[in-house]
Amino acid sequence: MSASLLETFARLIANTGPISVAHYMAESNARYYSSRDPFGTAGDFITAPEISQMFGELIGLWMADIWIRAGRPEPIHYVELGPGRGTLARDALGAARRYGLTPRVHFVETSTALKALQLELHPAAFWHADLSTLPTDGPLLIIANEFLDALPVRQLVRTPAGWRERMVGIADGRLIPVAGTAPMDAAVPQSRHEAPEGTILETSPASAAVVYEVAGRLAGQGGAALFIDYGHAEPRLGSSLQAVRGHRKVDVFSNPGDADLTAHVDFSALAPIALSRGVQWLGTVEQGRWLRALGIDARADALAAYAPTHAEAIQAARERLTGEGQMGVLFKVMGLAGPHWPQGAGFA
Repeated sequence: MSASLLETFARLIANTGPISVAHYMAESNARYYSSRDPFGTAGDFITAPEISQMFGELIGLWMADIWIRAGRPEPIHYVELGPGRGTLARDALGAARRYGLTPRVHFVETSTALKALQLELHPAAFWHADLSTLPTDGPLLIIANEFLDALPVRQLVRTPAGWRERMVGIADGRLIPVAGTAPMDAAVPQSRHEAPEGTILETSPASAAVVYEVAGRLAGQGGAALFIDYGHAEPRLGSSLQAVRGHRKVDVFSNPGDADLTAHVDFSALAPIALSRGVQWLGTVEQGRWLRALGIDARADALAAYAPTHAEAIQAARERLTGEGQMGVLFKVMGLAGPHWPQGAGFA
């Protein structure tokens, strides 16, 4: 139970007033990820690499393909942002190795609990607290799967007095969303100024900063990046902030630090940021379409033929990764590549 974090928020709000949603989300997730392994059936949620090895394998083949067509540059670095247990890296690097791609492995991770798990699978890896210490001596192959969704979002809400930042206050001992007092109309696009009262506009400066830095690295060093997350490719309004605990959605403000807080990624806002650094934006496509283009159906059939007793589970995993009612449509894949690198598969 995270009573101590709740008490910390309560004291802070009592002393200085309501805190921003972004502040609340950042502090809550920092506490959450620092203290546990949240993945798998025994945790709070399951990510694509935990569903099936096919996901990581196809990412590995994607990397090997673009690296080969780029002329097999060396040294080459594999970089994963928020690598979880290291499962995706294990599967991706295993598949890439079959085609001669054996990059140096770098993980951007701040959770001590997760670092310990990653170390078991990748004892030769290098760990980084952020992107600033990544190597500069060669191209980077950067993977970020369900990383951006956990970064803090800023929310603005339309009130009778105009646009205000959405904050977190406290009433009767409970954290609640409230509207701030400072006018925020200047931060809202002109086309949204007269939106109906109660409309929420959500942005993620933290996600923008990550994409900006990744794109700058690719522009200067070469390489490619995949951002895979649930979100939308067109601008949208409304709050997408949610909390998950024990594989169920729970109240966002009830248990700070005890539930995974995430928000949908606005890929439509990230593509122009990447392009501003001079890299190639390969596209943003649905995960199901991308995985099918890379051959997940053939891979599932091959695995089922090799292990017929697991055929039903393998096909169920494929459907979960690609199905319209599963992860196939809600999850998107955004690809970036250095200025002189080839186009990546699956983005036609």
